[in-house]
Amino acid sequence: MIVDCAIYRHGHRTEGPEDLSDALDEARAAGGFVWIGLYEPSEHEFDLVTREFDLHPLAVEDALKAHQRPKLEVYDDSLFMVLKPVVYEAESDAVSSGEIMVFSGDCFVVTVRHGEGSPLAAVRHRLEEEPEMLDKGPTAVLYAISDAVVDHYLDVATELQADLEELETEVFQPERGGSRYTASRIYTFKRQVLEFRRATGPLAVPLSRLAGTGALGAGVPFVHDKARPFFRDVGDHLLRVNDSVEALDRLVSDILSAHLAQMSVRQNDDMRKISAWAAMAAVPTMIAGIYGMNFDHMPELHWLWAYPAVILLMAVFEVLLYRTFKQRGWL
Repeated sequence: MIVDCAIYRHGHRTEGPEDLSDALDEARAAGGFVWIGLYEPSEHEFDLVTREFDLHPLAVEDALKAHQRPKLEVYDDSLFMVLKPVVYEAESDAVSSGEIMVFSGDCFVVTVRHGEGSPLAAVRHRLEEEPEMLDKGPTAVLYAISDAVVDHYLDVATELQADLEELETEVFQPERGGSRYTASRIYTFKRQVLEFRRATGPLAVPLSRLAGTGALGAGVPFVHDKARPFFRDVGDHLLRVNDSVEALDRLVSDILSAHLAQMSVRQNDDMRKISAWAAMAAVPTMIAGIYGMNFDHMPELHWLWAYPAVILLMAVFEVLLYRTFKQRGWL
């Protein structure tokens, strides 16, 4: 559905007409641009926008089906950029991602949003409070959306860092070393970091092109020359995010390895304790077994003090074995 539609002249908003073709003609005549925002449009709803703005069918297909990697495509009459905003859900400590598709032309911007995360109303309101920036045209909208998405990446990275510190505390507890559910939590956290990386990693190349620093950056049309330093700034912020994601991934892998090593050491300790107790039980079992064979002709069988002597002998062996295993740390 169409969430918002407005024409911007010299950085100021005027409500657009209901007919999209009239809005485009009016924007061109006034030297401004039209910005149309859509949320999860159906094929029928998007068909009118496609015809009026002459959008490329491949980009339209990507915008309707979603589930795209962050990318930048250049067509004859427009740019098509895909961004994946990420949302951190504090209640479940989970990361979820949505998608924002931006069609940018000489005098129009069409934004298509999928998912609940990162609504664009705040971006639009912030731009409307800065007429000088909004006067730069569709490039300003593309920059503002990119900047908002990347800035939120930094917030999510901070939240994930806090979760990772909690995992570290749980794994390296001196008394327990993590519960039996710790490995599952670590693996779940690693999947969240992977979801985060899928959103941030591929975005570096599109921002580099928009900033004019990539191999294909000089040939990107519909981008105001004075806006390229701003895209470089967004790219620098994204670089910080990607460094944080790499660090999170390495640390969570190290934590998982440490946890598995601790579990292995604990299992070895348990096996040593079991072996020690089994060895201590073997001595009286052997002696009792020998004297329990019920043969009449056995050495010392009819001694008066034979029974207490055997009990004392077993106790001595048990004490010696216990002290030996205790000194070696098996018990």
